[in-house]
This record gives sequence, structure tokens and C-alpha cells, in this order.
Amino acid sequence: MDAPSAIALVHVGFGGMIAANRIVAILSPDSSPTRRMIRLAKEQGRAIDMTNGRKTKSVIILDSDHLALAALHPETIAGRLGDLRGPEATAHE
Repeated sequence: MDAPSAIALVHVGFGGMIAANRIVAILSPDSSPTRRMIRLAKEQGRAIDMTNGRKTKSVIILDSDHLALAALHPETIAGRLGDLRGPEATAHE
């Protein structure tokens, strides 16, 4: 039997971690469509608040259709995700 592969986790602040392979997108919560998405996710129980009471600065869309709300900027989380995936994942054309 094969040993289970390690799941890469991304730190999103205040001890919160998200499986890197489950992240679909990282958004800023500033636009009206994103705020609407947050409201609907909260109403439907699909929002995971990982802000520890701080202001939401990132909305992380997961492949399970859940939204994770984080108090770190999207660029910070994307940088941490890029660090996990290596330099070839963050290279620009």
C-alpha cells in the first residue's frame, strides 16, 4: 500500500490553514459581486470566517463551493501559495 501524499497547506492568518489544492481563486472583497457572493454564502452556511474578528481582506473560493474569508491581503496569500508551488508557478510570460 502506498503512503498517503502530504497535503500542502497555506497559512491564511491567525493559525488558519487551507489545503492549497482546494483553492480555486483568491479575490478582494471590494466589488459588489464579491460582496453578494459573501452574503449568499453566509445565508447558505458555505462561508468559513477565518478573520478572527478582523476586517475581511480576502475571499478564497474553494472547489467545494465554500468561501473562506481571511484578514490577509490577496497578494499575501497568493505569494504564500506561489512559494509552495515553486518559482515556475509564479513566473510571468
